[in-house]
Amino acid sequence: MNLETLKSRAGEILADATIPELPAHYRGKVRDNYDLPDGRRIMIASDRLSAFDRILCAIPFKGQVLTQTARYWFEHTADICPNHVLSYPDPNVVIGQSLDILPVEIVVRGYLAGSTGTSILTMYKNGERHIYGHRLPNGLRDNQQLPTPILTPTTKAFDGGHDEPLTAAEILSRELLPPGVWEQVSAYALALFARGQQMAEDNGLILADTKYEFGLDAAGRILLADEIHTPDSSRFWRADTYEARFDSGARPDSFDKDIIRAWVAARCDPYKDEIPEIPQDLILSTAATYIQAFETITGQEFPFPPEGDVLTRIRANLANV
Repeated sequence: MNLETLKSRAGEILADATIPELPAHYRGKVRDNYDLPDGRRIMIASDRLSAFDRILCAIPFKGQVLTQTARYWFEHTADICPNHVLSYPDPNVVIGQSLDILPVEIVVRGYLAGSTGTSILTMYKNGERHIYGHRLPNGLRDNQQLPTPILTPTTKAFDGGHDEPLTAAEILSRELLPPGVWEQVSAYALALFARGQQMAEDNGLILADTKYEFGLDAAGRILLADEIHTPDSSRFWRADTYEARFDSGARPDSFDKDIIRAWVAARCDPYKDEIPEIPQDLILSTAATYIQAFETITGQEFPFPPEGDVLTRIRANLANV
């Protein structure tokens, strides 16, 4: 990674991807989406960083890192689960099939970690032991590996609201998913996580946890949607320092947005208070972490795009979709 290039181009940020000439705009926490009349969906990854159900800041080149990291994983897991991808017309853009997104996010956790209200570490430290339908033993430490990965699903907050924890029994009793669909997405999620953990280990990383979103296509097939194993949807740690830091009680070296989440959480109640201004050096170090994550996960050098306004480039690349 070229740090000088990153510093010189730190102003090239895509905080908003509103494109008036495209139809049916839906703005998510991180992505701007457009539904085309022919059944395709344009998903533009902005540089917005979301945590605690709000936007904290924008990180240079984060959107490209997310799109291209997800591309790597989609291509390496298509044999496990079909996905929504059709094409990549721009470094920040994926065009996929429009899906009926399932109302449940599937989160798989291999370690007792996290800082949000729905994380198992937060719940565990608050004294809970029956979490997401699983019974966790006493005596676990922060960031300790679980005996086996567990599913910790949440509601899918389509309106940008707060995700709520669910158990498998609640998903079925509330009829959020039919039994067959829940069984299939659970199997997909655990198989994808196992592949992700193995490939991460091969590259000196630990995939601690991740989330998956699934949807149904017009034929009723279950497809993997959104993103997979990116620094936004997943918690990656450096494997070579994990044991020493765990033994000393230190936080693992991470390849995820925990850097900024932890900084914010240490200074306010991020669900209620105004977010303090995040220092530029922390934003740049986070950008470098995202880029380094891409390079470590994929084994490829990060391809900085041509200089210029990011949204102008995207609009040009989408002119003939």
